[in-house]
Amino acid sequence: MKRAISSLSVSILLAMSMAGCDNSAKVPTADKATETKSSNTAIPITIGYSDWPGFVAWQVAIEKGWLKEAGLNVEFKWFDYSASLSAFAANQLDAVLVTNGDNLVNASGGTKGMIIMVTDYSAGNDVIIAKEGIHNINDLKGKSVATEKGLVDHLLLATALNDAKIPSTDVKLVNSVTNELPQVFASKDIAAIAVWQPVANQALKAAAGSKIIYTSKDKPGLIYDTLAVNTSHLSMHKDEWTKLIQVWDKTVKYIQDPATHDDAVKIIANRVGVDPKQYEQFIDGTHLLDVAANKKVFVKGDGFDSIYGSTYHVNKFNVSNGIYKSEVDVDGLIYPALLNELK
Repeated sequence: MKRAISSLSVSILLAMSMAGCDNSAKVPTADKATETKSSNTAIPITIGYSDWPGFVAWQVAIEKGWLKEAGLNVEFKWFDYSASLSAFAANQLDAVLVTNGDNLVNASGGTKGMIIMVTDYSAGNDVIIAKEGIHNINDLKGKSVATEKGLVDHLLLATALNDAKIPSTDVKLVNSVTNELPQVFASKDIAAIAVWQPVANQALKAAAGSKIIYTSKDKPGLIYDTLAVNTSHLSMHKDEWTKLIQVWDKTVKYIQDPATHDDAVKIIANRVGVDPKQYEQFIDGTHLLDVAANKKVFVKGDGFDSIYGSTYHVNKFNVSNGIYKSEVDVDGLIYPALLNELK
């Protein structure tokens, strides 16, 4: 669940160093000849996934056998997030589950991943926590705020300040390792922190009277989580990737259906060793997107309701914060064709 794993700064080092309620949604069933080839002789499609609810959600499809039912031979490989980016950069994976911002960082280092779908956007799991007496973003003027520079919650903080028309120079940014932020927050000099769950809950306990004043729920679409595919593999296996998107649609519907929700959460929570009841908080903070929602997100636009607009925004953030020197070609990394072919 840790976005500690979702690190822009770690990603760039790796990239450069490596140069509805319808559970009956139909998933294509391969004919016997195709199924035999995919299951027994073809090299499996390899996908790197890690500990974020929108990524671990694939565990439902894995355990329910829906990938095999669709005639797909897919191997999901478990990683710490940064290690998955490294493996993708080294051509050890055909695809990786990655934030849209981190996909830009990889591309800036020479590893081009085509975003063919979005699993989710963060809807509350990334937060800004303030001490007692601070009620909103405007109250941060002249205060010290700690976060880990270059990560997704630095982006969250920068966006919140910009929306409040507060120059970044009006806030003293204190660079701190994410996992140490609860201890940093306990310091009398720090007024607020930007952090993700579950570290955020630890920080709330560290300072009496502290509270969340801003979350990614206030900015839906700021942080998208995506499936990025190796360009060569995508060009040769479009049918398989289309089927995978349809399996994802079935997975989201199963998670969102009240009749099957508990079973789905149990599968996801068990994969990461968390009690299902506790895990519900992280499901609530992750807005999963089925195929219909994906199609809307993949319409080109400048707002955060579009994967394009969100990625344009993080592209500028990355350059302004020195994560890479010049803007990446965003449009060249987003591939809506497979989604658009689906009815």
